[in-house]
Amino acid sequence: MKILIEHLNRAFNLTGDLVQSLSETDFQLKLNDLPSNTIGEQLWCVIGARESYLKAIINEGWSGFGCSLNNTTSRAEILGCLQESADDCLRFLKSHELNDTQTDLLITLLEHEIQHHGQLIRYVYGNRLSFPRSWHERYTV
Repeated sequence: MKILIEHLNRAFNLTGDLVQSLSETDFQLKLNDLPSNTIGEQLWCVIGARESYLKAIINEGWSGFGCSLNNTTSRAEILGCLQESADDCLRFLKSHELNDTQTDLLITLLEHEIQHHGQLIRYVYGNRLSFPRSWHERYTV
């Protein structure tokens, strides 16, 4: 379990690093000439998944999707929600033993976060933005 939590923490930190490297206007960017939502809306999904999967882990089963992020264009609000959702998840995981159902939900949360990393890579390339150092060290970008 310790290794799984370390991977989740690293994924959370990478997401935060990318958001910190973006400007306020970047959260409104889409992929040109492709059906897509905005970078901010991608992050709404990341935050909502963190919050919803934590709730599911606590309740030992899915109880619906929700997200506390109200403004997908506010860098400060996005960063705050990312930090709070990461802290809440890690605090719970470090203080509880998980059963198989909870562990499966945790793995699904990690998969979801990493899947969004792949999507965000496309957004950064598609909008000719740059990656923070941590992304260069973790991924081939």
